[in-house]
Amino acid sequence: MLARKATRPYEGWALDFVSDRFASSRRFRGLTLVDEFSKHGLALEIALTLPAPAVVAVLDEVAAVYGYPAFLRVDNGPEFASLALLDWALTHNVQLLFIEPGKPTQNAIIESFNSRVRLEFLNANVFRSLSEARGAAQLWLQSYNQDHPHSSLGMQTPEEFLALYETTPPPQLSVAS
Repeated sequence: MLARKATRPYEGWALDFVSDRFASSRRFRGLTLVDEFSKHGLALEIALTLPAPAVVAVLDEVAAVYGYPAFLRVDNGPEFASLALLDWALTHNVQLLFIEPGKPTQNAIIESFNSRVRLEFLNANVFRSLSEARGAAQLWLQSYNQDHPHSSLGMQTPEEFLALYETTPPPQLSVAS
């Protein structure tokens, strides 16, 4: 089932985490979310902690804009193996695709995105506060989507690539309705 590939925009998302430290050495985390088809960065949410309910809240915020995906590719972290995420997936008819433990290449799209986050955002900055990191994250994500060409997209940015497609989200009906 992991071999499933997105065939249209926003059909499949990939989700993971990155972490770093503030100038004070206090640790923070970043939730990363990307559309597998277009490489469009959907979220870079920075917080001190990101428990499962916070992950679900970010997914719902993104889904309010793009519609719910058909599938979500994740690793086996505790936030992803939680009842909160399972309930979210069942409620919105989203298939959870769990990669095998120790096989990050099975989620290569998010790992590639995370390497950009690490290189261009986290390693390039020293943050003193959560609000500073959050603001910079949103600016970086916007630039990534507008200014970062991808060889897999014919050297187009995610936004240029998406402009070739109808991306109006279909009406979403939850299974609970």
